Amino acid sequence: MANEPEQVRENYARIAEGIAQAAVKSGRDPGDIAFMAVTKTVPPELVNVAIDCGIRLLGENRVQEYQSKMEQYRPGIPVDFIGTLQANKVKYLMGHVRLIHSVDRLSLAQEIEKQAARRDMVQEILLEVNIGGEESKSGCTPDALPALLQETAALPHVRVRGLMTIPPPASGDRYLKAMQALFEECKAHPVPGTQMDILSMGMSEDYEAAVLCGSNLVRVGSALFGARAYPVR
Repeated sequence: MANEPEQVRENYARIAEGIAQAAVKSGRDPGDIAFMAVTKTVPPELVNVAIDCGIRLLGENRVQEYQSKMEQYRPGIPVDFIGTLQANKVKYLMGHVRLIHSVDRLSLAQEIEKQAARRDMVQEILLEVNIGGEESKSGCTPDALPALLQETAALPHVRVRGLMTIPPPASGDRYLKAMQALFEECKAHPVPGTQMDILSMGMSEDYEAAVLCGSNLVRVGSALFGARAYPVR
């Protein structure tokens, strides 16, 4: 973990510049790319340093950790939930997060529907795709995506805004391009009730390559805040 706020400021400037350059290379406005700060294990005071630098979106991986820190963040900054989500934790996110990135099965979408309906709200989500077919990762298969998209679109208190993926590490841009093609296919044949405008891919190791392959939301943690310091159990 970067101990000094100055290191976070330097990292932010470098990453923001890299995102901007990749956006221009891909023919897009840098302002159209969301730079998310992933805050897992990061103290709130360092998260606030990043917000002061210009971060306008936070990404939380764990429900309990988010609950313990949410009141300490600068007010008014949207938060997305990006981690693996258990159905029994959905209720704790309702009304607090802008977007849930990790919806990979109908049963989870149905629980989000139930909890959102109780609050008379619409929860926006992304469908997570396991583009590399890795057994260690969650996400639906590309082949299963059309059915999941149709089924989720039928839920009145859930709105699909796009797709999310975590490609295999050090795989080059093969899977990034495959995900881009999948996203463009979904946009070309829109399912009623969805708003397919967000492609969330790219992390600390590959955010520039992801932007070049069409991502408009990158999730950056360790490159911004330094290596994570996990608490000793």
